[in-house]
Amino acid sequence: MKREEIVHLATLSRITLTEKELENLAGELSSIVSYVSVISDIVSDDVAPAVGARFNIFRRDEVTNTADEFSAALIAEMPFSEGRYMKVKKILNTDE
Repeated sequence: MKREEIVHLATLSRITLTEKELENLAGELSSIVSYVSVISDIVSDDVAPAVGARFNIFRRDEVTNTADEFSAALIAEMPFSEGRYMKVKKILNTDE
C-alpha cells in the first residue's frame, strides 16, 4: 500500500502513527490484503455455508422478578450508599 493510503486509513481510524509505524504498516497491510484475497479465492459462491440458517429469536420483554428482590444485595455491595442510592464523589462543577 502507498504511504498516502495508510495515512488516510489512519486518519479515518482516528489514530496517530509515527514514521516507523507507517513503514511497518506498509508491509503488514500488504500481507493482510494478500491473505484475504487467498481466502476469497478459496471461498466461492456456489459452496453452501457450513452453518445452517440463523434466525433472531425474540422474547417478550417481561419483568420476571419481584420489586426490590435484589436491591438489598446490590446496596450491600456498594462502597457508600444513602438509602437506596449509591453515593458517589461529585466530579462536575455546576457553579460556573
